[in-house]
Amino acid sequence: MHLLYLDDSGSAANRNEEYFVLAGVSVFEAQTSWFTQELDRLAQSIDAGNPGQIEFHASEIFSRKKSPWNSMSREDAQGVIKAVLQVLARSYDSARVFACAVHKDSFPDRDPVEMAFEDLCSRFNLYLSRLRALGDRQQGLLILDKSTYETPLQRLARDFQTLGTQWGVIRNLADTPFFVDSHASRLVQLADHVAYSIFRRYNARDTQYFDIFASKFDSADGVVHGLAHKQMVDQSCMCPACLSRRVSQAFRGMTGESVL
Repeated sequence: MHLLYLDDSGSAANRNEEYFVLAGVSVFEAQTSWFTQELDRLAQSIDAGNPGQIEFHASEIFSRKKSPWNSMSREDAQGVIKAVLQVLARSYDSARVFACAVHKDSFPDRDPVEMAFEDLCSRFNLYLSRLRALGDRQQGLLILDKSTYETPLQRLARDFQTLGTQWGVIRNLADTPFFVDSHASRLVQLADHVAYSIFRRYNARDTQYFDIFASKFDSADGVVHGLAHKQMVDQSCMCPACLSRRVSQAFRGMTGESVL
């Protein structure tokens, strides 16, 4: 089974933030132990006496307001974030990143959480459909951090599997999403770092974290399918999501084909 671990960054209600991001990483079920071991090893280097109490939560590490991050220099704390992301960067070739960044003011009448979740379900389903065409018949499962979004997202997932999304019915998910405590899951902590890095890239124009794992986004036929930038303010945006779609559409010409 392919497991997509997701977390969010940015607040849907905070008007001081331009973006809301939902993002994470897809790994095959047999690969989860490697990620856990690598992040446990990193935690051991931070607190050898009690590594299990180390939770990698990117915004807390970045702000350095809580222990043990408040005892670190800014450079050391940011180095921890980068070290977490390097685990993803050097991981299995099959590990894939999926993300949706929603520019909230571009869609004043839409819920950015629901918008991002529908988009990611569709992208993950597309990825699994491509694998199925190559002979991999494994289904997918979404795993998210426990949050106030739990009930509505479970309802949405059920609707996507029966009524469909705007891109079609979701057929490759084995069950409704599972919600877990992030402290107990290193993979959810990794998803947190991915979401935070993408939030920093769009909301603060800071690419130093994003660039570490940018090659891991799901891509096919020259399009970065794993990353969606939902916005109506910059039609010449040069981010990987927007640029790859413009280039692809230019090659497709007037065929009428669309790019998700």
